[in-house]
Amino acid sequence: MRLIQFYQEFSRLSEYTHSIALLLARFAVAYGFYEPAMMKWNDIGSVAVWFGSMGIPFPTLNAYMAASTETVGVILLILGLFIRFISIPLMIIMLVAIFTVHLSNGFSAGANGFEIPLYYLLFLLMFFSQGAGRFSLDSFLFDKK
Repeated sequence: MRLIQFYQEFSRLSEYTHSIALLLARFAVAYGFYEPAMMKWNDIGSVAVWFGSMGIPFPTLNAYMAASTETVGVILLILGLFIRFISIPLMIIMLVAIFTVHLSNGFSAGANGFEIPLYYLLFLLMFFSQGAGRFSLDSFLFDKK
């Protein structure tokens, strides 16, 4: 019986880490999207050609949309603003990346497999389902407490 009580108390106390964990996860994912977004903007023409070579329709439009979504995503993830909304297009980008680039390389990140994009996809799914946490503009602007 004491083990159950201990675990219940431990679980209750661990709830206090929820928002800090979401904050740190948002920062990590934002950092992960930053460099790819900047690389796209630095040579958007080459990205469009690359997208076209993979059979992505409207490659120039999609290159601009991917770069824009990633850039806006970085900003919103850092601020914790509209997290549930921005998670959706970022998840779509991760799914496209998995199926067009990484899946054929297997799972391992070391072999350019789908491991890392899958982790980002799971983090984004967590943000979609859990929100941004207490340390966010979403909480400041929209929580009614």
